[in-house]
Amino acid sequence: MRARLIVLVSGILLALLSAAFAAELAMQRTSAGGVTAAVTPQNLAAGAKSWDFKVVLDTHSGELNDDLVKSATLLDDKGGSYAPVQWEGAGPGGHHREGTLRFKPIAPAPAAIELRIQRPGEPSARSFRWQLK
Repeated sequence: MRARLIVLVSGILLALLSAAFAAELAMQRTSAGGVTAAVTPQNLAAGAKSWDFKVVLDTHSGELNDDLVKSATLLDDKGGSYAPVQWEGAGPGGHHREGTLRFKPIAPAPAAIELRIQRPGEPSARSFRWQLK
């Protein structure tokens, strides 16, 4: 009976921790200058080949010509700065762009990360932050 209770409590705690982690890594969205940017962490696991972020840009005016490999930076909580290694998705142009921005994994894993995207013509970078620990 006691073993069952321990297994049950362990399962509940694991589910709560998983839900809390998922909530912290939820999609974040900003809107400025007629452009909406939404970013969702996809894979930040310790053993991952790359840390992936789904990026969606939408506008009703102008062209989305961002070079996300040049305009994005991943920051850790210790002041480290990391450039993306790849953009896999829609090329420049149009009113909707979607794809995956890939970074080399940060080791050891930081407690928090921030993805900054400096869009052309915008005075400050878009900032997306997540707590990992």
